[in-house]
Amino acid sequence: MITSELKKRILTGDADKVLLGECAVSEFRLSEKRERLALACDSFLSLFGEMDSMALSVGGRSEISGNHTDHNGGKVVAAAIDLDIIAIAAPTDDGVVTVKSEGFEADVVAPGAAECPDERKFFTSAAIIAGMERAFLDRGLKVGGFKAYTTSNVFKGSGLSSSAAFEVMIGNILNHLYNDGKVSNVEIAKMAQFAENEFFGKPCGLMDQTACAVGGFISIDFKNPAAPVIEKADFDLTRAGYDLCIVDTGGNHADLNEDYASVPAEMKAVAAFLGKSVLRQVKPEELYEKAPQIRESLGDRALLRAFHFMAENDRVEAQCAALKSGDIDGFFKGVLLSGDSSFKYLQNVYTVKNVREQGLSLALCLTERFLSGKRAAWRVHGGGFAGTIQAFVPHEFTAQYKEYIEKVFGAGKCHILSVRTGGAIRIL
Repeated sequence: MITSELKKRILTGDADKVLLGECAVSEFRLSEKRERLALACDSFLSLFGEMDSMALSVGGRSEISGNHTDHNGGKVVAAAIDLDIIAIAAPTDDGVVTVKSEGFEADVVAPGAAECPDERKFFTSAAIIAGMERAFLDRGLKVGGFKAYTTSNVFKGSGLSSSAAFEVMIGNILNHLYNDGKVSNVEIAKMAQFAENEFFGKPCGLMDQTACAVGGFISIDFKNPAAPVIEKADFDLTRAGYDLCIVDTGGNHADLNEDYASVPAEMKAVAAFLGKSVLRQVKPEELYEKAPQIRESLGDRALLRAFHFMAENDRVEAQCAALKSGDIDGFFKGVLLSGDSSFKYLQNVYTVKNVREQGLSLALCLTERFLSGKRAAWRVHGGGFAGTIQAFVPHEFTAQYKEYIEKVFGAGKCHILSVRTGGAIRIL
């Protein structure tokens, strides 16, 4: 439908069923979501004029458990969230892709850009677009030109994967414009990983893209990285009476590359010491038997991180089972144990380069103080060292928790989220 008609249908409520369902928009934020979509239509019209267009949405993601295990063949639990990137998109017949993202210069990608990676374009959104086109073509799928306007409220640097949401959105657009929406979201996630690895130049895993694309709570087993096993758990956090709160502690991410890189490096070093390529191939008893030699050769921290990996994999299995059976207490037990292990054994809650700055530790301390004795859970969020924590807070305490935590970290630092059931979707 033409863009002005699309806007009219959104404002009159034709999209409400999808927004309230798959997008997990709450009733009191429904008008806000409609207005955001309508404004995106206005921006599209001012940029490109009246066209036959569609509205699409892809959520961000939150890592729930499996902290720092995917890179060693481990298991993770992740979830899509109600913050999202939305797009108004329309096909063109010239093969050129033009994407204008709010706050950024437009990316214009010619058809030939998808032929092969261009290192000069590494770490640009144009490279992602070309990489997604290449991935579609390699699978015998259709691609074509389009114009799109995107806007996102998945805030960057939060561990909520704004970049993965963008990658999946490009795949979502190509899927619905040129392939009748027949490509599975799991396949779109795999293509997004390819685009980021080969065209963007970043050797990422598959967790972020899969969580954004599939939606809901999902578990991913990376024992075979080329063919990870993905399962979706039909658990509705909102109906269970909880909000997912992400607290931004305002930590400085500068100069943390060495901290992040040390985790997979030390885990793989332990695996190599035992004659394996990743820790997933190592048995816990082997780790214990060789502990004296590992300590001497690689140090205590590497051994502690390896033990974290072993226990975290078991926790993920238990949490998945709890989600499937609706056992909220069993799920929360795993969240708390995961956070405890991340703090003590994985040691990714603060950097040893600047021990004066321990925002994550402070946020966890305050959260435990507030939620202790309540049916709740909390842990470090994402890669750690700085940034954010997550807390599963009962609805009746969410407003108080937000006020309590923001008194220390500042207004607007506690983000109250829902887990959305839908992944990459076309809204109308």
